[in-house]
Amino acid sequence: MPGSTVLSDIKIADMTSVLFGPYCTQTLADMGADIVKIETGFGDIVRLLGASAKSEKMGAMHLLVNRGKRSVVWDPKSGPGKEATRRLIEESDVFIHNIRPDALKRLGLTFDEVKEIKKDIVYVHCLGYGTDGPYCGQPAYDDLIQGLSGITSLMPRVDESGVPRFFPMAVADKVSALHAVHATLAALLQRNKTGEAVHVEVPMLECVTNFVLEDHLGEGIFDPPMGEMGYERQLDPTRNPLKTTDGWIVVAPYTDDRWVQTFKLLDAAHELEDERLVDWDSRRKNRRYMQQRLEVYVAKASSEHWLTLFADNDIPVAPVRQLEDLADDPHLREVGFFQQAQHPTEGGYWEMQPPVEFKGVATQPIRPAAKLGEHTDEVLQELGVKIP
Repeated sequence: MPGSTVLSDIKIADMTSVLFGPYCTQTLADMGADIVKIETGFGDIVRLLGASAKSEKMGAMHLLVNRGKRSVVWDPKSGPGKEATRRLIEESDVFIHNIRPDALKRLGLTFDEVKEIKKDIVYVHCLGYGTDGPYCGQPAYDDLIQGLSGITSLMPRVDESGVPRFFPMAVADKVSALHAVHATLAALLQRNKTGEAVHVEVPMLECVTNFVLEDHLGEGIFDPPMGEMGYERQLDPTRNPLKTTDGWIVVAPYTDDRWVQTFKLLDAAHELEDERLVDWDSRRKNRRYMQQRLEVYVAKASSEHWLTLFADNDIPVAPVRQLEDLADDPHLREVGFFQQAQHPTEGGYWEMQPPVEFKGVATQPIRPAAKLGEHTDEVLQELGVKIP
């Protein structure tokens, strides 16, 4: 599977684990960066998530989130391991980690200490909470951040259950990881301009709260507030896919003229004579009733009927996919999003093509996720360090 070479001159010392940091460094690896991932003898716990095909500590989640990296094993607290870590940082452009502040001090890897090792290092700290706040140093996992950031308060407003619920994916980890990617790239630009070290903090709580409130701060942005927080359309309990005779579809007319055209295509233009649906403002205020009327008409025909009719008339529409359907999606198949590959030790598996493509830039193969410590000897030789 080809990746980009845009970062092929960048080397990154990676001391991250689980999902937040590793998803960031995998994205940078997809762009061509040389990622050396330092692991303990036990290895990153993500290696244990999901089934392993043949080898221990080669679980499905590890294969998904740690491709493109070289794995080394040594103890950064010990003499030889500490020296190897120091030498790796000397040879790297970026040092990225998710180590808690107290542990950083014990390891001698605070920003000031690392800057003494490499004067122009880009130092990226993936952490739960900013170091200036009272939560600094406390444990931070995706579930905790979903609770603290308000994500879990959104679902009961949608399903009207009153019961807080988690969003069904590690959204806090992944959102924070993507912030860490662009922060790392921006810091490299700054380093190249000034020749000086750059210290970057990427705190999960702040990243995810910003992500949530870009939608849901709403009229609470004003002082004093001009309305309630929360984006009404997204919190509407009736904002759901529409059931057809044989499946589900999503219709998104959005503009006024497309809403009018949608009702005409449903053979329901007469519905627009109702005072609740007569114009844009009325439909906005009576969104729930409008959705109920759409459900009645869409339920009369097949998904294929509506997909064809709406698409032919420039009404935004899409089928509802199950996870198992994605491999057969015609667009994803045509662009080669899923590719079957052979792992050197684990056998056949599916890879996902990096979602970002740099047109006209040379590509290079992306190395598959490594076995624990697979590249230790190779990297130690490069660094000129021996560990007994």
